[in-house]
Amino acid sequence: MSGRLSFHLLGALEVRAGDQRVVIGGPRQRTVLAMLLLAADRVVSVDSLVESMWNGRPPATGRTQVAICVAGLRKTFKAAGCAEDVIVTASPGYMLVTGRHRIDAAEFTSQALRAHEAEQAGDLTQAADLLGAALNLWRGPALAGVSGYAVEIEAARLEEQRLTAVEMRSALRLELGQHRRLISELAAVVRQHPLREQARAHLMTAQYRAGRRAEALETFREGRERSIEEIGMEPGPALQRLQDLILRDDPTLMGCAATASRYSSPVVPAQLPPDVPGFLGRDAELSALHELLDQSPATGFVTGAAGVGKTGLALHWAHQVADRFPDGQLFTDLHGYDREGEPTDPSSALASFLRALGVPDAQIPTELHDRAALYRSILDGRRVLIILDNARSFAQVLPLLPGNGNCCLVVTGRRPLAELLGSHGATMVHLSALASQDAVALLDSVVGDDRITEDPEGADRLVRLCDRLPLALRIAAAKLATKPHWTVGHLVRRMEDNGCRLDEFDGASQDLRGSFEPSYRDLSPDAARLYRRLGLLDAPDFPAWVGAALLDTSLAEAERLIEQLIDAQLVEVSASGGENLRYRLNDLLRLHAREHAWLEEARVHGSVV
Repeated sequence: MSGRLSFHLLGALEVRAGDQRVVIGGPRQRTVLAMLLLAADRVVSVDSLVESMWNGRPPATGRTQVAICVAGLRKTFKAAGCAEDVIVTASPGYMLVTGRHRIDAAEFTSQALRAHEAEQAGDLTQAADLLGAALNLWRGPALAGVSGYAVEIEAARLEEQRLTAVEMRSALRLELGQHRRLISELAAVVRQHPLREQARAHLMTAQYRAGRRAEALETFREGRERSIEEIGMEPGPALQRLQDLILRDDPTLMGCAATASRYSSPVVPAQLPPDVPGFLGRDAELSALHELLDQSPATGFVTGAAGVGKTGLALHWAHQVADRFPDGQLFTDLHGYDREGEPTDPSSALASFLRALGVPDAQIPTELHDRAALYRSILDGRRVLIILDNARSFAQVLPLLPGNGNCCLVVTGRRPLAELLGSHGATMVHLSALASQDAVALLDSVVGDDRITEDPEGADRLVRLCDRLPLALRIAAAKLATKPHWTVGHLVRRMEDNGCRLDEFDGASQDLRGSFEPSYRDLSPDAARLYRRLGLLDAPDFPAWVGAALLDTSLAEAERLIEQLIDAQLVEVSASGGENLRYRLNDLLRLHAREHAWLEEARVHGSVV
């Protein structure tokens, strides 16, 4: 025997050690064990145990008999191979220590909680599966055969939790289009619990969707008669409203899964913008994205600083693998970090996707959760590539997550989306600046003549002045391409003036200064002030105590603010070794911070630090 015990409350009380059943003594010993299991890892007073065993009429020897029962249980568990104490004495009574042992009621509660979290995250299939696994733990009425008023109350509570889980799972399966398979299961529940209106409503809905309209109305009639007969009341408003919808054959009764079947014709969206011309390098990052194709869920999150090429990488990869997704590609810019305007509402993004998938405007639901449900229903069984570009928050992304593992989702954004990485298993691909040789090659491909190859030293210097950022490199290269009379050295000399360097990146459709601004505006006031003052430093990097000195604050507060700057992709870690972290701003961000220092610190204080 392993010494690990399994306690079963969801049915007749039973204890097992491995495959062997552990025999528990008489009724009183079973009552004591049940009370301790129902309050596992909590102290149950001797008085409570006495009350439970004799329902308020204990003999004078009641406390002694409780002690005898506990001693018997301890002896039984040790005989079953459990060396440690499962039941310990703890004033004013006893406590059953779960440790490595299993209690099916605790597992049921845990599975139900995970199912709720999965439903909140939009994964209806997983939520239904988890509830199914939780309900499979039940072997019959909870604590059958155990007497005692307190135990019976707890058994009734567990039964209510079971019925709630049954109804939750039924609702999920209806939304998933499994109405035909539900009818017999729900009919049995309604027979056993005829006054549970939620279960009856689910049965009526399943019958109607299966084309059994008359049966759905008969189910309502039987419930109404039973309600009037037993409690003297008409059914509740929700059940009466459902009957009215059935009588009117209201189309909303068919639900999202049925609505989705109307759009099962092969509408194949192809929304990818053009591939990035002259894309170079990023072999490791492309390889990481390729690995998504063998994963489930296939979710990637591309993150990095402004201008580092997140969108370019996602689009270049998407074009490489588009033929692996025969049901199409969806793309949307969530505008999370645009200089003007607000981030895209996920409801608007869903409406756009639904149109691309063939849903007419008049049939797109109004509510966000209904749009999300229809979107996932249409995608069910399809293999679609989805790119969500420039996301600002997980709240934007959550309604747009597909509900099946056949689709592949790639999100790009600056700030880390912890929920996407933690709860949804996304693979993070972090982009840094281009390698020097790739940066030079990018300049050469955009300029289009021999100026880059003829001046390798100037090209290397230009790459450094652009911080090897793809956006800065493309703007600089475009300037050279439109000014064939300029040499590389001429542009380098203009950019070496720190006071004007950012101006050289203005005037383009996507200027560099404008790409930095949203990250800066998103900072807390203290983090923004630290960012500005760090821009005045000339050192290549700095430790956290420098930030503390700049703000005249504690080291802990400075570290907290620096982490905000890291999350905003405005500061990066330059060296780490145990507790000796050092940080840096790249040159272009340093100039941006310095501009704000001169503009804002001088305005507030009359001078800069």
